[in-house]
Amino acid sequence: MKEKRDFSEFVSELIVLADEVASFAKNPEIEIVEDAFTEFAMLVEKFAPILNDLRDKSKIMDKSAIRKSLESLMNELTRAKALIRSSSLKERIKRIEGIAHDLGRSLGMLRVASLEVSIDFREKIGTLQKKLMNVRFGGNTSLTSSSISTFVNEEKVGGEIEQEINNVTGDDVLLHLKNGDAEEFAVALLRLKKFIRGGKLDSGLINVEAAVSILFNRLFSCKTGNRLTIIQLLRSVALQNDEMKVKSCNTMQEKMTKNELLSAVVKSLTRDTEERRESVGLLLELSDLPAVRRKIGRIQGCIVMLVSILNGVDPVASRDAAKLLDILSNNTQNALLMAEAGYFGPLVQYLNKGSDMTKILMATTLSRLVLTDHSKLTLGQDGAIEPLVRMFNSGKLESKLSALNALQNLSSLTENVERLIKTGIVGSLLQLLFSVTSVLMTLREPASVILARIAESETVLVNKGVAQQMLSLLNLSSPVIQGHLLEALNSIASHPCASKVRSKMKDKGALQLILPLLKETKMKIRSKALNLLYTLSEDLTDELTAHFDETHLFDIVNIVLSSTSDSEKAAAVGILSNLPVSDKKVTDVLKRANLLPVLVSIMDSGTRSNSPAKSILMESIAGVAIRFTSSSDKKLQLLSAQHGVIPLLVKLLSSGSAITKFKAATALAQLSQNSPSLRRSRKSRWLCVAPSVNAYCEVHDGYCFVSSTFCLIKAGAVSPLIQILEDKDWEAVEAALNALSTLLQDEIWEGGANCIAKLSGVEAIVNVLEAGDVKVQEKALWMLERIFRVEEHRMKYAEFAQMVLIDMAQRSDCRLKSTVAKVLAVLELLLVQSSYF
Repeated sequence: MKEKRDFSEFVSELIVLADEVASFAKNPEIEIVEDAFTEFAMLVEKFAPILNDLRDKSKIMDKSAIRKSLESLMNELTRAKALIRSSSLKERIKRIEGIAHDLGRSLGMLRVASLEVSIDFREKIGTLQKKLMNVRFGGNTSLTSSSISTFVNEEKVGGEIEQEINNVTGDDVLLHLKNGDAEEFAVALLRLKKFIRGGKLDSGLINVEAAVSILFNRLFSCKTGNRLTIIQLLRSVALQNDEMKVKSCNTMQEKMTKNELLSAVVKSLTRDTEERRESVGLLLELSDLPAVRRKIGRIQGCIVMLVSILNGVDPVASRDAAKLLDILSNNTQNALLMAEAGYFGPLVQYLNKGSDMTKILMATTLSRLVLTDHSKLTLGQDGAIEPLVRMFNSGKLESKLSALNALQNLSSLTENVERLIKTGIVGSLLQLLFSVTSVLMTLREPASVILARIAESETVLVNKGVAQQMLSLLNLSSPVIQGHLLEALNSIASHPCASKVRSKMKDKGALQLILPLLKETKMKIRSKALNLLYTLSEDLTDELTAHFDETHLFDIVNIVLSSTSDSEKAAAVGILSNLPVSDKKVTDVLKRANLLPVLVSIMDSGTRSNSPAKSILMESIAGVAIRFTSSSDKKLQLLSAQHGVIPLLVKLLSSGSAITKFKAATALAQLSQNSPSLRRSRKSRWLCVAPSVNAYCEVHDGYCFVSSTFCLIKAGAVSPLIQILEDKDWEAVEAALNALSTLLQDEIWEGGANCIAKLSGVEAIVNVLEAGDVKVQEKALWMLERIFRVEEHRMKYAEFAQMVLIDMAQRSDCRLKSTVAKVLAVLELLLVQSSYF
């Protein structure tokens, strides 16, 4: 048998073999041997319960001596199986009896090797062993008879090793422990275990100090099973020798507290479950010794492994690890090592109850640790925030600094920010930033970082006037602190319920403070100033726009042109898109700054990234396009078309967000309104060169060009506009309907209806009636009334549309009833269904 074979698998094979032997023995080929073989079968069947118990205890029974006895059993059972099938009658009866005796001897070996198992189990083995040793197969001796002359005493056969254990001296045990080979060492361990269990350590029969020293030395080189036994023996020695723990001069104490020996035990913390459990238990027993407590924490990897075991699945080892860590945490250095390993309880305890210097040490360590989000959460839950805030509020300079740095490390987690706000630290941080005391200057930077993180929580708004206080600090701070303040202000202004805060910030001169920062050479400052300005520009009034003079507008355009950052470009273009469209001066400045070709170039060469910054940039570019496509200024529209704005807008219909689609459709609608007046008639005599046949547009009944007549059909915009009607964002749907409705203007409605129907737009418009809001439904009904004037479309779509229309006539908003009636009248359904009105 290969020694590496799994123990449970090996025992299972033995059970199967025993079952086969018993089965063959009950059905012999020769009748004359039937009685003898039946008796033998009955004995072999008694192996199964013993072997099943052995398999269930495989973790503690997988040892060399037990394997050896089981190999012997397997050999004898294999011999029995072969013998039962042989043809010699005389030889079969004689030899089966010998095999029974040999099986008894093998069981005796197993009984002795199983000293550490329960007495009941060993008694089972002993009972079956006696029966096997005493059995005689001769025709007149039954299974229960015995021959006194051939009686073999259990202690002589099965208990040979046990007799040796009883007879050996302590010196023999020590000799085999020290110099014996693997088998001799294993037997010596069993002998020593019997000494310990017999309570003979204090009898003088064995030199325990020498035994401990030898066991520690063999711990470095022995096999796994023996190593576990050694640790168990050492633990038994420690448990049975309480006096050893209080006699400081005791030699055994010195033996068990040597660094190299403790290191060997610590190394076992990394091994399998049982060895790890026993090692923790041994260290816990030894921790009563002051010398051990001093040394354990210094052994590399010890505390890390104890923390790992504490968090493991073995409840016994975890409980002992918790006790040991608690004992070791009385040393502050150990508490720091535990924190580095992710066990923060002792550190938090020192923050609450330690001396001032200890608190500073713990806070400083906490500020330097690289913490995962889980660790930060654990620290917050364990109560680290509150004592740190107390240190900051009432401690001296060194205490304040260490506490702030630790809080800075913890404040990157949202849950900890909420805990910080509850402590009321915001006012203290602002007071510190206003301070001009030179000794406190080193505290201002971490304070500004923490404020910036606190500002990310909407809860910060409960602190009235916090934004105004930060604004007043902007020009009084260093660039680093200024950057954090800008970041904090932007977070505060970005909160959904912060409209009043934004308004107050602008009233307090926020724009005047921020606009000069657009020329800042420090890129981080400029970028954060841009982000804040973008946030504040979302609800600008005309009078506030006056703060954006020509210089500022050119500065913003230059940032769009020169910046390599998508987020900076997005913020800059976003500011420009938020400026009131009605402000002609702004439009004139942006036109002179040559903004349009810059924006088109950005989109043409832009990345395919779906980042938030890229999305905002696309939305903002579409917003600027609305300014340059105003239907009231055909020259400006022409300028936009010549710069390639229309293909850009069509592209955004399919690739942008709902807001982007809304803005792009709005710009295209403005352009398309003027298409009928810009078309070139087929009958015109003023064409120097005949246009291409492809230039003819059936909707506008003339020659159309994207760059000059802004034709939606030639631009390929109709299909993506119809596609938007399937969206759930009603602003985008309404904008798409507005754009499509420009194809149904009085002079071109029939061609427009044909175009929309050809591209499956009628079904999409009808579907909008079922789910859209009132404004969307109103526009859709107006379009359907015109489309159904064409008989072909009326015939094709009447049945599809009538149920929706009838339902709307009964249940829709009263503002829509007259429009619904018009559509039903066009469908010639009004009189038939008049009872519904």
